[in-house]
Amino acid sequence: MKLAVVTAGLSVPSSSRLLADRLAAATVAASPGSTVSVVELRDVALDVTKNLLTGFPSPALQAAISTVVSADGLIVVTPVFTAGYSGLFKSFFDVLDADSLVGKPVLLGATGGTERHSLVLDYQLRPLFGYLKADPVATGVYAASSDWGSGEGALQRRIEKAGAELASAVDGRVGGDEGAGFVPFAQLLAEVGE
Repeated sequence: MKLAVVTAGLSVPSSSRLLADRLAAATVAASPGSTVSVVELRDVALDVTKNLLTGFPSPALQAAISTVVSADGLIVVTPVFTAGYSGLFKSFFDVLDADSLVGKPVLLGATGGTERHSLVLDYQLRPLFGYLKADPVATGVYAASSDWGSGEGALQRRIEKAGAELASAVDGRVGGDEGAGFVPFAQLLAEVGE
C-alpha cells in the first residue's frame, strides 16, 4: 500500500506534521509493509500560488500532485486558522484535477489551539473531500494543544482507530474486492421483472 501524507503546517516543528506522522505510523502498524510519502505544503506554497495564477504547475508542485494522485490512501492534516482549514491547504486541493481523488480513502486530521475548533473535520474537511469524490474514513482526528502531553492517551486511541480504518479501507481497495458485492441497477430491475 502506498500512502501519501499532506500536511499544511507552516512552522518547524509543526503540530500538524507531528499529528500526520503519528497517523501514518498507526496506519502502517495496521498494514505492515506500507510505504509513506510526505508532501509538506509549505515547501510548495509559492508554486501553488503561481499555479492558481497561471494554470501551470512547477516541477516541484507536479511531483507533489503526482505523489497524492498515485497513492492508494491519503492522510491530510491542516492547522485551523480563523475557525477553518488553512488557505494553503485549500489552495493545494484547488489545483488538483476535480476527478483525481475519486474513491480514494482519506484520513482527515486537523490541529488547533482549542478543542472548540474540532468540528472543522465534519463541517469543512468532509464536505471538501466529498466534493472531490474521495472516501473519508469514519474517524477523523483533531488534536488541540491540550491533547499533547498529559492528555495523549485519548489522542493516541483516536489515532490508532483512524489509522486502522484507513488501512482497512485501502486494503479493501487494493485487494481487488472493491465492489465485489455490487449488483448493477439494470440487473436488479431485470430480476424484479422476472
